[in-house]
Amino acid sequence: MSRKNKNVTFKTRIGVVSDTHIPKQAPQMPEELLEQLAHVDFIIHAGDFENIDALKDLRRINRVVAVSGNMDLQKVKKEVPKRQVFNVDHYKIGIIHGWGDPHTLPKRMREEFKSDDVDCVVFGHSHQVCNQIIDGVLMFNPGSPTDTIYAHFKSFGILETSPEGITGEIIRLDS
Repeated sequence: MSRKNKNVTFKTRIGVVSDTHIPKQAPQMPEELLEQLAHVDFIIHAGDFENIDALKDLRRINRVVAVSGNMDLQKVKKEVPKRQVFNVDHYKIGIIHGWGDPHTLPKRMREEFKSDDVDCVVFGHSHQVCNQIIDGVLMFNPGSPTDTIYAHFKSFGILETSPEGITGEIIRLDS
């Protein structure tokens, strides 16, 4: 968004997942998801693995940057922080799981990173997809690849950086 640099050539594809809830919603990560995540540069997980094995499964196929969620067991919470800000190419990405009312979640998560000068905030919690700009920042929730209790379909996301900006895409899963 604000860090456009047309003199530099780069393109990073990031797989984005949240709210996997293993083994409560599914016994393991969906195979279709794992196949697609093997072909990105790295994975972001925005919390609610629940089980440490879900984190390990993702780490077997790719590098993972993750935060913990409200449903994660202590083993997960010891392994990953609650909140992160990191750089990819020339962009700052904030990650947090989220909490509370799903209707106000994107705006509240934007406020959570107001002082961090981020270009994108990745969050989860609501299981509802979000791919919108709020106050100049891409707000991105990939939904859940295992659960449709609060959504019409299972999904994950792809973030892509380029000299023109950072963009998001929601991918529906068939399974």
